[in-house]
Parts: sequence; structure tokens; C-alpha cells
Amino acid sequence: MPASGTGADGADGAAVRDNGRVLEMTREAFEELVAEALDRIPPELTRLMDNVAVFVEDEPESDDPELLGLYEGTPLTERGEWYAGVLPDRITIYRGPTLRMCETREDVVAETEITVVHEIAHHFGIDDERLHALGYG
Repeated sequence: MPASGTGADGADGAAVRDNGRVLEMTREAFEELVAEALDRIPPELTRLMDNVAVFVEDEPESDDPELLGLYEGTPLTERGEWYAGVLPDRITIYRGPTLRMCETREDVVAETEITVVHEIAHHFGIDDERLHALGYG
């Protein structure tokens, strides 16, 4: 299960959308969706993932409140002999922005899976342009 952080929208599990509607999903339920999305990554790829940790946070710390996920680290394609003894790369999936953009639980499931795949692709060195072309934008 992904690690947890603290966030701005509280522990009640609700995130208010721009149109005033509320889509409710507990932190634990969202973390489970992220874990399920990770479980759907083919084993051939997960075996290649190296020194990366996945976290769930409620809100991004960046200036982009609509950020759904973030990869921080050195992609596998850029690692050389110097890459040793470093902290794990970090993939963060943001609960609040995901809940605000989705209208149904099914939307949240689909968007979470897309976001997880998108951020893992960055770990493999695939850039946003290529991801958008593949439908993971």
C-alpha cells in the first residue's frame, strides 16, 4: 500500500468540486485504488522498476492545484555508474485534485490508473509528449 502524507482537504474524505458538488472518497479508499493500479502494472515492468517509492498525498505543494501526480528522481534512462547510495525516486499521487476533476467513482478509478501509469513512465524515462501521444496525458 502506498505511504500516506497530510493534506489540506481533511480526513473526512470529501473534496469539493468547482461546481459545488462533493465527491466523497476516504483517504484509505483512494490509497487502495492507487495500490490496485500498481498491481495492474505488468510484472515484466515492475521487475525493472528500481529504487522508487509511491506515495499518496492529499494536495500538491506546487503552484499547480490541479496536479494529479508527480515523479521526482532520476529516470532509469539517465542513471549511470555514479547512481548509488541515493534516496529512492518518489512518485506522488494527489487525492484532492483527482477527486475534484472526477464526477464518479469509476472516473476516479480510471484517472488514478492513468496517473499511476503516467508517473511510472517518467521513471522509465518517457516524457510528457510521448505519453500524450500514447493517451496517458
